[in-house]
Amino acid sequence: MNIFILDGTRMTDRETCHHYIASVMRFPDYYGGNLDALYDCLGELGDESTVIIMNKTILLMYLDDYGEKLLATFRDAAAEPASFNLIVND
Repeated sequence: MNIFILDGTRMTDRETCHHYIASVMRFPDYYGGNLDALYDCLGELGDESTVIIMNKTILLMYLDDYGEKLLATFRDAAAEPASFNLIVND
């Protein structure tokens, strides 16, 4: 089982956010650093993985509307059949 813990305090802008996510989740070098690429890579995780997003409130403070879209991307990908488990904490 893979557990990935993402800290919203580390996602201060879009570029930093995607670099941080790619690093923590060990995404391939060709990861595009955008929401479509994120969704695609999340689809490869499988049901043996768990993603925990901590400090959601701070993430949203830094990223505003983009943070909402980011969280929606995680939720949408987690809702797919045989997908990963998602936990979001404030």
